[in-house]
Amino acid sequence: MSARVTGRDLAHRFPGTDTLFEHLSFTLEAGTTTAICGPSGCGKSTLLSILAGWEKPAAGTVTRDGVNRIGWVFQNPYGVAERSALDHVVFPLLARGLRRREAEPQALEAMDMFDLGAVADRPFAALSGGEAQRLMLARAVSSAPDMLLVDEPTAQLDTRTAHSVSGVLGNLAGHGMIVVVATHDLATRDACGRVIDLADYAPEEAATQVRYVKETS
Repeated sequence: MSARVTGRDLAHRFPGTDTLFEHLSFTLEAGTTTAICGPSGCGKSTLLSILAGWEKPAAGTVTRDGVNRIGWVFQNPYGVAERSALDHVVFPLLARGLRRREAEPQALEAMDMFDLGAVADRPFAALSGGEAQRLMLARAVSSAPDMLLVDEPTAQLDTRTAHSVSGVLGNLAGHGMIVVVATHDLATRDACGRVIDLADYAPEEAATQVRYVKETS
């Protein structure tokens, strides 16, 4: 079964705070890329957590069909200082039961997608911020998730590298994934096939009608 995630009339607020968004409905299909946009504090990262099942929405439902493996890339990269970059990408494959000799070629292929082949043997502590961020992307992609959730992937990258990464994210749908990216970056947004702009679902603008995912031009 191809992966599909459906959100129906979603709303969310944290205790003691204003509602972040409401009346949000969408369907995400395998082979699609979706950008979640909007101003800081509008709920982009929260919506990623709801899609993953880590956070329960205040209202509405999320249905995940055919989604058995979820890849997540946080905004701030993290790793084990003394372990190599390759070790970080190999680890989730070993956790799935692959042997090291089977996992390494798959991990290196994912690293090459993000121009990291030259730093495979470098310890995590010696990576630049941009290299570490791209390493987190490679690690998430290496295990071929059904849905890939990415939070601000270009925040620590220079303009040239950000454009390259945006292009790779835009092409990942060709691997049959659902790709969802929370971003402020216009290039990343434009590399995605669809956009959910949470500004359209703020309470004062969305209270009167259900609005739906907008297709980019």
